[in-house]
Amino acid sequence: MAKRVKRIKKGIDSLKEEIEKHFKKIDEDIAIGNLDRGRYHIKEIDKNLIKALELKILILGIEDNSVNIYKERLEKLNKKIGINKNI
Repeated sequence: MAKRVKRIKKGIDSLKEEIEKHFKKIDEDIAIGNLDRGRYHIKEIDKNLIKALELKILILGIEDNSVNIYKERLEKLNKKIGINKNI
């Protein structure tokens, strides 16, 4: 069981890194005015990466508020770009 837990923790760290990369790309896209690509990265974070992170945290049963932090950051970026949550 220890190997599985270790693998899941590595997966959580990897997902957090991937989410941070996408946030960086969103900031770059906003800076250059490429809002369509920024929307893609927002969708990618919201629909795929955060869901996977939530699942891994749930499997381990640990206390981690990073999901809420990422969701708040996404909301701020959604408002900055001016898109709806339902995209």
